[in-house]
Amino acid sequence: MKKYQGLLLSVVSGLLMWAAWPVRGWAALIFIAWVPLLFVEERASKGEKRNVFGLSFLTFLIWNVLTTWWVWNATPAATLAWILNSLFMAIVFWAFHYTKMKLHNDRWGNFLLIPYWMAFEFLHYYWAAKWPWLSLGNVFSTCTTWIQWYSVTGVAGGTLWILLVNILINNLLSACLENKKRAIAWHIGIILALLALPIVGSKISYVHYEDQGEDTEVIVIQQNCDPWNEQFDKKHYDETIQRNVALAEQCISPQTRFVISSESAIQEGIWLNDMKEVRAFKIIGDFLEAQPQTCFVIGGTTMEWVPRGMEKDFPARPTKSGKYYYVHNSALLIDTVSAQYRHKSKLTPAVEAIPEWMGFLKNYSLTMGIARGTLKTDRTSKNMRFGDHLVGVPICYESAFGGYVSEFARKGADLLFVITNDGWWGDTPGYKQHFEFSKLRAIENRRCVARSANTGKSGFFNQRGDVLQSTEYWKEDVIKASLKANKEKTFYTQHGDYLYDIAMWMTYGLLIATLILTLLGLFRKKR
Repeated sequence: MKKYQGLLLSVVSGLLMWAAWPVRGWAALIFIAWVPLLFVEERASKGEKRNVFGLSFLTFLIWNVLTTWWVWNATPAATLAWILNSLFMAIVFWAFHYTKMKLHNDRWGNFLLIPYWMAFEFLHYYWAAKWPWLSLGNVFSTCTTWIQWYSVTGVAGGTLWILLVNILINNLLSACLENKKRAIAWHIGIILALLALPIVGSKISYVHYEDQGEDTEVIVIQQNCDPWNEQFDKKHYDETIQRNVALAEQCISPQTRFVISSESAIQEGIWLNDMKEVRAFKIIGDFLEAQPQTCFVIGGTTMEWVPRGMEKDFPARPTKSGKYYYVHNSALLIDTVSAQYRHKSKLTPAVEAIPEWMGFLKNYSLTMGIARGTLKTDRTSKNMRFGDHLVGVPICYESAFGGYVSEFARKGADLLFVITNDGWWGDTPGYKQHFEFSKLRAIENRRCVARSANTGKSGFFNQRGDVLQSTEYWKEDVIKASLKANKEKTFYTQHGDYLYDIAMWMTYGLLIATLILTLLGLFRKKR
């Protein structure tokens, strides 16, 4: 294989990954997207001079930039994110290649990619540079009838499916080049079965599944507030809340239990020790006095004083008087009695959080010009109660974390409300891709989802991941639906990301084995 051919194959892999991705892609392409890159790796493993790391970096850079270019609209940190994520992906692919060379340098060794890649996706759920947006299993959000079994496996099952098919197709091509007829027939049979059985089983499940639980009427507001020019301007504080209330009044009924508004819809700062003085609460309170059967779920920026002795806590911010305080991105549930709240746990890297090892940038996060510095988080998910309902309210970026969202359902949430502000990205694929995640969370947990975006796309989803209603971009709107409040727990809800856990332990074993064999090789050379 000539040098330029390896380069071309790497580019083709990157383009196929992008062409498969929601919302404008054709998801089926993901089943062949890895094949060109795997072919390059296979030639290198057989002795051809190929820069596996460099060529895989090119593949992943193309995929990252073409799929998430819209992040640039929100923050210049996008460039760093594309490079770093591509670098991390290339390191993982190179590690797979190196381990394969040491442990099992043949077609069967190609399957070592699976635990490595799945462990990498799992890592992206927890470390400082967390970025699960491109987890492979997300690609099927536009094909929900194919993946009803996500209620058992979560997104990790989709990643496993994709990698298995790609590896088998790559192995089939190798068998064809070597004219191994039995291997060809065996691979074709396995590939067809592996493609057909999950889809057919899913479609049967889709047809027979009916939403479970009691009917609950929910209103979703899309306030359509410009985050760049209007949202954090003090002169608009009251106006925005009054707009929310006016929209809710358009379709409120005696059966309405929840009114959902977006992340940061309350724009004035909320001190948790003095919430009675927040004007937005007074406006919403007047509305709820006439509708005591209803509560308001809404986002806002909250603050609280740092307890004594905690001044060195990384998110703590100093005041001019020497006191310290925390800032949170919070979801609030307001009724006629009280205001409950939870704080966002999964912060957007660089925008809402700076890693502690970059302490010199502590007060200079690349946020969209609002609250500088790292936000204080809740350590775990926390549901909020209204009447007989426990509701989970993932905030914005959190809806991309399947395992995290499942914690709300595991702790008893019978409905999921996603609140977000997608206006930072403009009219791009960004808000559309974000909308798609709610389909996956609905299927994984068999929970109906109500999604309120400041602007972008708001909507309702049933427990099969179908979109029941949705709004248009850059349009003030209010919609209403009756959702089933389900308390039953799926296998995935109960066990979370167990497939990722298995992959992580397998990767630990592979890394240890690779290290031992490498050291033994060096020892033998010295002798």
